Amino acid sequence: MTTSKFEILQSTLAGYGSCLVAYSGGVDSVFLARVAHDVLGERSLAVIADSASLPRRELAEALELGVRFGFPVRVVKTAEFDNPSYLANPANRCYFCKHELFEHLTPIARKEGFAVIAYGENASDVGDFRPGSQAATEFAVRAPLKAAGLTKAEIRELSAQLGLPTADKPQMACLSSRIPYGEAVSPEKLAMIEAAENVLRDAGFYEVRVRHHEGSATQSKLARIEIALAEIPRLLAGETLARVSAAIAKLGYQHVTLDLQGYRRGSVNEVLPTTARRNA
Repeated sequence: MTTSKFEILQSTLAGYGSCLVAYSGGVDSVFLARVAHDVLGERSLAVIADSASLPRRELAEALELGVRFGFPVRVVKTAEFDNPSYLANPANRCYFCKHELFEHLTPIARKEGFAVIAYGENASDVGDFRPGSQAATEFAVRAPLKAAGLTKAEIRELSAQLGLPTADKPQMACLSSRIPYGEAVSPEKLAMIEAAENVLRDAGFYEVRVRHHEGSATQSKLARIEIALAEIPRLLAGETLARVSAAIAKLGYQHVTLDLQGYRRGSVNEVLPTTARRNA
């Protein structure tokens, strides 16, 4: 089944004739960029958006993967932080981010003759809360992974067959997703979050989120750590907890807490009505 879906993907990409890939360095976009280049060669280009919401390590890794696997990657600077609607951090914040991205990609595609813009939405994303897909629809951006019926698990499997190190990479969302809806987003907050997550990753933790909360009256900052349930005992063992919490506190957090429910994808969406999550 996976093989036939992969063949559908290859056929779909070939049918485009040329393709500009919205690239992030995550599991889906790395796989898509690699396969698009394998099928289309120089008629494909991966473009990654650089802003304060993208961790520096992620950018460096995304660029290195392009070099290692031979597909070209271009960096464009996006300006979602100039948009008050994005900074206000509504539940559809991702719409404004993706809209900004596709506004940058569209003139590149037109000027350089790329017939299609594609991004990494896959079959597992169907029914998930993904306001960015509205922007993709507005700009006629294609989702060839979803069209081929490829799920996240199948993309990981095929990535491993292609030798891509992202096959077992943890799920990664932009840094703005660490801030609860309705609390303003700022580059300063995202820099704190990025540094706090680096503390945990440097300590050897795999699935990591640091949720950033601020008190409206006191402006005190709280870091809520989410790691995989299986990793919590190691965080609590020995001096690890004290060392990690002290390092995160030094970044400007008055409170450092551990979420006992552990890491779960999209926990920021748990405050949304179930119908809103399903229909988005």
